Amino acid sequence: MITVVGSINMDLVVKTDNFPKQGETTLGTLYTTVPGGKGANQAVAAARLGSAVQMIGAVGQDAFGTELLAGLKNEGVLIDQVKRTDGTSGIANILLSEGDNRIIVVPGANHSVTTEEIDALADQLVKSELVIMQLEMPISVVQRTLEICHQNGVPSILNPAPASGFTTEMLPFCTYLTPNETEAEEIFGENWEKALEEFSNRLVVTLGQKGAQFYDGEKHVLVEGFPANVVDTTGAGDTFNGALATALVEEKEFEWAVRFANAAASLSVEKFGAQGGMPERTAVLERMAGDRI
Repeated sequence: MITVVGSINMDLVVKTDNFPKQGETTLGTLYTTVPGGKGANQAVAAARLGSAVQMIGAVGQDAFGTELLAGLKNEGVLIDQVKRTDGTSGIANILLSEGDNRIIVVPGANHSVTTEEIDALADQLVKSELVIMQLEMPISVVQRTLEICHQNGVPSILNPAPASGFTTEMLPFCTYLTPNETEAEEIFGENWEKALEEFSNRLVVTLGQKGAQFYDGEKHVLVEGFPANVVDTTGAGDTFNGALATALVEEKEFEWAVRFANAAASLSVEKFGAQGGMPERTAVLERMAGDRI
């Protein structure tokens, strides 16, 4: 069982031909709402690839909350440990243009989760094969979750997004750290490749269409990405993390796990919505051109 401790949002998506400049008003070409939140996205990605997944988080007592829980349940994600709180569910305002995105997140119910609640769910964490976290939850909750996993030998993936919430105190406790290139630079500085050498087979930096890079203890390894017909990049990183978790739980060799995650992420950008393009296992294996699990 993979446990995801993380955010659950409704994405409010607007497409436009050009991003507005400061003070400028532009016309949009589409508006829609789709389920999102980095935690929920990663849970759905892992579930579609065949993993058993449970979610720990919170939604509001609003229509979005009801819809978000129904969506997770429909994907096969266990939602028994998702609480409902007074107030609104988290939302993400996503602006799309020319295959790129700009995102503003309003945490809402996601920030109602407490360390005391995490302590009460420690048995759920300890029984997990792997725990995934991001930084759209209160930082104290992430830190406490990491500590429980570390103390009990449970592997964890920390996806440090947004990186502004990352603290160096988290590093000794997470098994794997998965920033993108921008986040890696914010955490480790311009010479983030040196950090790969310090955290061999633990730190993997995603590089968009170029793939992902890590250090295997002897050399730097660039695992190349896969060509994709990009429609919407929202959720690509979340797909990568869900797929990486799936492969690691199945005890795959690390480089193969990263390649599997690259393939899944490349497929995810070919459809609209953070979760809309998340692939099933068969499609990922086909893109990997004959590799087998």
